[in-house]
Amino acid sequence: MTIASTCYHCGNDCDKFVIDFDQKTFCCNGCKTVYDIFSSHDLSCYYDLQAAPGSIPKEIKGKFDYLNTSSIAQKLIEFCDKNTTIITFYIPHIHCSSCIWILENLHKLQPHITASQVDFPKKIVRITFNQHQISLKEVAILLTNIGYEPYISLEDYTEGKKKIDRSLIYKLGIAGFAFGNVMFLSFPEYFEVSEYWLEKYKYLFRWLMFGFSLPVVLYAAKDYFIAATKGLRTNILNIDIPIALGIIVLFLRSTSEILFDWGTGFFDSLTGLVFFLLLGKFFQQKTYSFLSFERDYTSYFPIAVTRIVFENNKKREDTIQINAIKKGDRLLIRNEELIPVDAILIHGNAQIDYSFVTGESESVAKKSGDQLYAGGRQLYDAIEIEAIKSVEQSYLTQLWSNTIFDKDRSVTFTNLTDKISKYFTIVILCIASIATAFWILMDPSKAMNVFTAVLIIACPCALALARPFALGNMLRIFGKSKFYLKNIDVIERLSTINTVIFDKTGTITTNKKNDVDYDGLALTRAEESLLKNTLRSSNHPLSRTLYEILAEHEIITLDQYQEHIGKGIEAKLKENSIKVGSAKFIGNNDPKNELNTTVHISTNDSYKGHFIFHNHYRKGVKKLFKILSETYNLSILSGDNSGEKKYLQQILPKNISLFFNQKPIDKLEYIKSIQKDQNKVMMVGDGLNDAGALAQSDVGIAISENVTVFSPACDGILDATRFEHLHTYILASKSTMKIIKSSFILSFLYNLLGLYFAVTGQLSPIIAAILMPLSSISMVVYVTVLTNWKGRKISLQ
Repeated sequence: MTIASTCYHCGNDCDKFVIDFDQKTFCCNGCKTVYDIFSSHDLSCYYDLQAAPGSIPKEIKGKFDYLNTSSIAQKLIEFCDKNTTIITFYIPHIHCSSCIWILENLHKLQPHITASQVDFPKKIVRITFNQHQISLKEVAILLTNIGYEPYISLEDYTEGKKKIDRSLIYKLGIAGFAFGNVMFLSFPEYFEVSEYWLEKYKYLFRWLMFGFSLPVVLYAAKDYFIAATKGLRTNILNIDIPIALGIIVLFLRSTSEILFDWGTGFFDSLTGLVFFLLLGKFFQQKTYSFLSFERDYTSYFPIAVTRIVFENNKKREDTIQINAIKKGDRLLIRNEELIPVDAILIHGNAQIDYSFVTGESESVAKKSGDQLYAGGRQLYDAIEIEAIKSVEQSYLTQLWSNTIFDKDRSVTFTNLTDKISKYFTIVILCIASIATAFWILMDPSKAMNVFTAVLIIACPCALALARPFALGNMLRIFGKSKFYLKNIDVIERLSTINTVIFDKTGTITTNKKNDVDYDGLALTRAEESLLKNTLRSSNHPLSRTLYEILAEHEIITLDQYQEHIGKGIEAKLKENSIKVGSAKFIGNNDPKNELNTTVHISTNDSYKGHFIFHNHYRKGVKKLFKILSETYNLSILSGDNSGEKKYLQQILPKNISLFFNQKPIDKLEYIKSIQKDQNKVMMVGDGLNDAGALAQSDVGIAISENVTVFSPACDGILDATRFEHLHTYILASKSTMKIIKSSFILSFLYNLLGLYFAVTGQLSPIIAAILMPLSSISMVVYVTVLTNWKGRKISLQ
């Protein structure tokens, strides 16, 4: 049967989420559910409210037992009082409007749920329910049963509810309110209106402007004073120093003018300056609230697991929090559950997927007595393990003890504006001193006015606005093109890189499919039919891949079927038998393809051949590497074996360094070694095994098939569908920095014009009120128009 490419209900693309049901394809569970409901006109047809406990699917039963533990539930619950409990769940599978509809109608499925509200961008649902009638565990099972399993991690348990900092919005509001009112109160002074009542109340208007300016200086602008003070203490002349100096001079001179009735002062320029500065800061703080750039292993681990306890020669199970696991604890790990600690396999057939931890693309079979590492995922039946370390001492979590994770790039990175401001501050102070000395000799009455005028008009407002508006706008453009960056500093760091390092598995390859070749004797149609039906009963990833690529055959019932975990499968139909699996299981000892992933076939005890599985490389990999190799030093660091080395050497440029069998610490140390030669490194990876390398690099980018699902700590997240356009983002970052540099030249021209009026003693409030806002607004328009023009090239690709 051919899978349709669009959803039967909503018409959306089904490339990422495909649910095949009754020969109809749906892009998500929501569409399938809504279709069922509208077809039957009865919501209860989809979920039996009176379902007996035994009707809970085997894979779900026991999965949420830890939610019955009060200490765990209390950490997750937002509110609980009398008959009302509120919980927020993260649901990765929220996909479209149908998902929203079904999740916001949970009360029709379960009457003890009173309300549910979906936040689509964040993929969360907030559920209100009666805890005396339905437990938190039952709510989680309900969501799982309808296809929306909540993702609950250790991070949810260990972190408290994050407070939202709205202080910048409050400051911006105060500065904007004050700026508007001061401008209105200043108009009569600008145009020298001689109305009687204006002349009578002009002193009241001036003191009102003083009153409006006070909260702007004392509250809205306080961050600039704090940053300037810190800069002086550390002997760093940052951009905040001339800004703070300009604000202080504006306020003191304006206050002096109205106090001694010399004039109306510069309160309009003062409030306008702070307002535009805060507007630029607000614009640069564009964030993607539905993404997290600071994830570690706690985002990946569950809150609790099932512990096996022996009492009076009897075995019982209870729930234990991950952080409470001790050496010697016996744990039960079910199908698709994570191994939380380094342990020894005691009982069961273990098939462990370490792809997200080590980078090894294929699962590995383990037998009783073998050591298992934290972070692996069990793929088959439940197993029993015995912890040999605590969570904090395990292999995976040791990576986070590296000092690189304590590094704050914002402290070590000096942006372009701060570099220029160092010289800008010195030059302006020199000009002010020279001009003041000149007027002391020529006309002492003008000396102080000239000194303050130079500091006022040369305040680097335009200089300070160019970078945040240009980079903030490019950050927005990148986001629209599915490249999500942590902050604007990442764009500037991206423009300086000269070395690019890639992980292999999951980064330049896709986990969705493999390329498969067959080497051996041709299979007859009967043999292929037997092979297809044998693979049909297996859940092994290689079996599923091979099953999908084989031609369609009639479904038949096998006479015998047996799966040997970690080895292979054997089956029999009438007089024909087949064995599928490893070379050793089949009886073929040819080491020819030992570095490749292979599945061997024999029929009726006669060896037929083997299927060779190659990683499927992302679209445009060859072209991307060719373009990047012309400008950058390129390397590939892989946790996989070197089985694909020859293939990579064929499709990639010759000057690329290839490293295999790389452990997480090896990747980190490699990047550190090339940084010692003053190289600026960008690391592109996808899994926890890349976390150290991503943190050590100057720019760490995580590739994700689904940006809202787990990705390691990084500076940016690139949607996998945009991988082939990575070089365009790098070029755009370089172009943006060129735009900023050209805007600095324009800003200096404005300052030269203003300094002419200042040093000649001709600066008046009306000139300051025109020049300062004009320079700020024109700078914002200039960088916004140019970055939009550059951004069109990205969006058109």
